[in-house]
Amino acid sequence: MTMLRELTDDVVVEPNNQESILRPQFMSHGTMECRDFNKSRPFYEEFLGLECVQHGRRSMAVRCGMKFHIVCLQVGDALQPLGVNTHWGLDLRSREEVEEAHRSALEHQERFGIRRVTDAVDAHGVYSFYIEDVDSNWWEPQFYEAGFQNEDMFDFGDRFTPDGKAIDA
Repeated sequence: MTMLRELTDDVVVEPNNQESILRPQFMSHGTMECRDFNKSRPFYEEFLGLECVQHGRRSMAVRCGMKFHIVCLQVGDALQPLGVNTHWGLDLRSREEVEEAHRSALEHQERFGIRRVTDAVDAHGVYSFYIEDVDSNWWEPQFYEAGFQNEDMFDFGDRFTPDGKAIDA
């Protein structure tokens, strides 16, 4: 089953931060590192389907819809490899799209310098796998059958205390 989830540019969501010291409107960006734009950008655009613009000598903005982007900093050999727990999620429309993405990652591994591709599995409420790119950034193509995982996570609320004890529902 293919699910189209449409978002428009005029969507306004009031953040639940009236009691905080800072009251941002939305989270706008994050950062990641790469060695060389010439090697990384084709993977972002041609494989992951992300939009890229190089807005500085050593910085490039990367996005996929919505009002959030990643600033990719070209740092050469100063690059710090990351573990799989530090990854970027990419929502796909179906389990079949995840399976096709997995086949494509394996098929194009050499072309894009993909270091590792994990098996696709059902875990933490999604069907997904992980890709480690040429710069040791990790990507998780995933399908969440219930709609928007972001909304559900926050609608469910806290289930554990900071010390890891379960909160009775």
